[in-house]
Amino acid sequence: MKSHDKIATRLALILNKFNSGEKFSIDNLVEEFNVTKRTIQRDLSERLSYLPIKKENNLYYLEEYYLGKLNFDDIKNFAVLSGIKELYPSLQEDFLKNILDDTISKAYIIKGHNYEDVSDKTNEFKLVEESILSNNSITFTYNDKARIVKPYKLLNTKGIWYLIATQEDEIKTFSFKKITKLEKVSQTFKIEQSIIDKINNDDNVWFSNSEIEVVLKIKKEVSNYFLRRKIIPNQIVLKELDDKGLLVSCKVSFDEEILKIVRYWIPNVEIISPDYLKEKLENGLKEYLKI
Repeated sequence: MKSHDKIATRLALILNKFNSGEKFSIDNLVEEFNVTKRTIQRDLSERLSYLPIKKENNLYYLEEYYLGKLNFDDIKNFAVLSGIKELYPSLQEDFLKNILDDTISKAYIIKGHNYEDVSDKTNEFKLVEESILSNNSITFTYNDKARIVKPYKLLNTKGIWYLIATQEDEIKTFSFKKITKLEKVSQTFKIEQSIIDKINNDDNVWFSNSEIEVVLKIKKEVSNYFLRRKIIPNQIVLKELDDKGLLVSCKVSFDEEILKIVRYWIPNVEIISPDYLKEKLENGLKEYLKI
């Protein structure tokens, strides 16, 4: 058996103990697995460091809110990922291992494959993840303002990490890098499924209570791109035109969300409605051409 296979097997058994609510000491594990104390210490402090493990009177156990949440596949994924992490030293972000697990992934949304380096905020990530899973409100400073929010998701899109939360019943997006003085508070909140659905189903990064519906005409030269995948937020193909072009609708929270996309696709994408947005695009282009 390869060394990392042995590690994964041992970690799977330790994870099963945690998941079952057992409390145990390092010496207990040393005796059971016939390894050194240093090895077990590394298991708990490094390989499984992303789990909410508590230590009391030299006994280790899992936070109560996490008990029983791991199924067999979860434990297997955790163990394998933890066991082979040392083979990939470039993976600095321990929290990324969690994303492949169905249980922990409730705290995350990933859109893309590149990741912003937030290794200096590992502790903050753990705190937010715990708060999401235990439905605890959090406080932090953002743009020089103190906030108290209900955290729903950690979102990665195009490599940038964001916190999606509600503040005074409004969904808001915060760039994680800009968050400071982060703390979990004792106040808990009830998850609203309508908010979860909106976050999961919306292609936007920035949320607003009032959305703008936009209709675009796509020329045949690029229509295949829009048929193969969603180019614009919340894209719906309304109609395939006789000239092989498309009529497409979308919903955005802010004008600039759609304007920057249309500018990229000019002259093959045209705004049909709303009129004010079409005029805004045309006026902006006229100003640009004056330069």
